[in-house]
Amino acid sequence: MAYVITQRCCNDASCVSECPVDCIRPRPDQPEFATTEMLYIDPDTCIDCGACVDACPVEAIFPEDELTASLARFRDINAAYFQRHPLESNFGSNVAPTRPPKELGTLRVAIVGSGPAACYAADELLRRCDVEVEMFDRLPAPWGLVRAGVAPDHPGTKTVSRLFESAFCRDALRYYLDVEVGTHIAHEELLAHHHAVLYAVGASSDRRMGVPGEDLPGSHSATEFVAWYNGHPDYAERVFDLSGERAVIVGNGNVALDVARVLTADPDELAKTDIADHALDVLRHSNIREVVVLGRRGPLQAAYTSPEFLALAHLDGVDVIVDEADLQLDRTGRALLDDPEVEPSLKLKYILAEEYARGRRDPGNKRIVFRYLASPTAVHGSGKAESVEFVHNELLEQDGQLVARATDHTETLETGLVLRSIGYKGAAVADLPFDEHRGVVPNEHGRVIGTDGTPVRGVYVSGWIKRGPRGVIGSNRSDSEETVEQLIADFIDGKLTSPACDRAALETLISRRRPDFVDRDGWKAIDQAERAAGEAGGRPRIKFTTREALLAAAAAPSADSEF
Repeated sequence: MAYVITQRCCNDASCVSECPVDCIRPRPDQPEFATTEMLYIDPDTCIDCGACVDACPVEAIFPEDELTASLARFRDINAAYFQRHPLESNFGSNVAPTRPPKELGTLRVAIVGSGPAACYAADELLRRCDVEVEMFDRLPAPWGLVRAGVAPDHPGTKTVSRLFESAFCRDALRYYLDVEVGTHIAHEELLAHHHAVLYAVGASSDRRMGVPGEDLPGSHSATEFVAWYNGHPDYAERVFDLSGERAVIVGNGNVALDVARVLTADPDELAKTDIADHALDVLRHSNIREVVVLGRRGPLQAAYTSPEFLALAHLDGVDVIVDEADLQLDRTGRALLDDPEVEPSLKLKYILAEEYARGRRDPGNKRIVFRYLASPTAVHGSGKAESVEFVHNELLEQDGQLVARATDHTETLETGLVLRSIGYKGAAVADLPFDEHRGVVPNEHGRVIGTDGTPVRGVYVSGWIKRGPRGVIGSNRSDSEETVEQLIADFIDGKLTSPACDRAALETLISRRRPDFVDRDGWKAIDQAERAAGEAGGRPRIKFTTREALLAAAAAPSADSEF
């Protein structure tokens, strides 16, 4: 019996190093790792030891004989990967990470952000150095998109936070939550208190469609909608009109699929999750019966991953609709499908679309409709969004890439809710150089590069603000390891300036400017209160969704929580 990696794989790769027979691929040191949708276990090599299960931070690995109906297909998906990539052992290929000599003393690092990239960087530092880490976040609760971005019906993905909770229980790491860098403390002040400052602030903005009517009431970014239903304090008061029967999502990545599921899910099922109460109440009164997902290219180029697309087949009371006309392939597309060198996941996207096109449909069900080769040209309405106009595209090969070009064929869909889901975008960070076009801080392997083309002493980046908004939660692990490697190398080489002020001075400074900041004990109190409220209602937690409520919970006396 073999183990099988399934849908919720986060690409963290913790399982890879734990496997005693080296049968999990791709490894972080392989080129395929940068683009893979998930990791895979070779069924012919697996020895059924379970080491990978213990290492997986998101509970994505199961014995093949314990797969549920919704996960059974992943047995074949894992095996198919190794038909394309025959297993070759890489034992002994990894170089031991550099560790600073003890005589250099304690390395002090400020990390701005507390999402996955920040946490993986902190974890790497704690494992490799005598280090003191201060973690800053402008919100009173940590974990970034793990808390405010992962869909509530994907609770397994959120369990990665347990890894961080366990690693951060020592005083070597201190929290300064509800403290905004640039407002309560300046970049230069961080440098004065630390050898290095590492920014892992993600991509807080989103890309715009750039079409007339985009800003009409009823037209929003999916980023706002996701933050709203996940209880982000900055978005709790947003209003979304779900009175119509159709919603249109522009873009077809995994976030678009998350939104489509939430809009069509049974509210009683959502009530078992940690979805924000205000969102649950609105969804209970929703009239939406159909969600149309527009993608500018074809099903072979869709931005969603195959595991998330496959999961839609198992939604109760929801039909997934694909028009067979959208599946007709040109010569280039057919050649891709017939090419034995093409990744199995790409072929699976098309096979699944074919299955949905042939699937049975129940007129009583809600619908998620995929429209390919479609780009919005305008949002129309009198005072609010009432319809979306879009143009049909054709695919052309240009410089070796397939690009979508508009035809003269347009169409209009009536809708009162338009959600653009066409990508996150990084925002400029105060006192750091910024590449407006790419939406990242210019860097080389995590070292921030100034306008003169040389590294900025003591300043580093990790995550989406480093590489752009691509990859999943676990992708940040190898990314952060790379940045930390550069930081430690600079420390060893004497390229970092010793801090002028110590840890006690920093706490005094923050306490004076932000006396109610949330520390580890404050976050423990918040976490414990949310879990206790959730337990009473049969839910994992009920989130506090305003800063006031979060800060009140942080200040309330509580018993020790589980971490």
